[in-house]
Amino acid sequence: MERWATILVLTVGGAIGVNARHFVGIWVRNWAGHHFPWGTFLINVSGSFAIGFLAMALDRWLPSPRLRLLIVTGFLGGYTTFSSYMIESMLLWERGEALRACAYFLGSAAAGLVAVIVGMALGRSIG
Repeated sequence: MERWATILVLTVGGAIGVNARHFVGIWVRNWAGHHFPWGTFLINVSGSFAIGFLAMALDRWLPSPRLRLLIVTGFLGGYTTFSSYMIESMLLWERGEALRACAYFLGSAAAGLVAVIVGMALGRSIG
């Protein structure tokens, strides 16, 4: 039963997060225009702030593992994966693993960009 409760908590948090991402993105795009991806920028930065703050604050204020799953993993995971990338980079740095943190941070960005380029090329070749 514990596994199903975890799945339910993650599903609810993720569903709320992905809807928040969608509607915040639309609102920002309508407000700021289409010339720069301000919606994604705002979502990634706000998600990074939220995961940094909540990862530290929830341990002290609300130490419930289930609430942490709902908000940090579920909601913020649905809202943005960029926030997970940022907190994981900082946790490596704080553990004194500067080289690994830099490799992860820069390597993820570079690999992600290459993956997008390859994916776009493949997608264009199929169509």
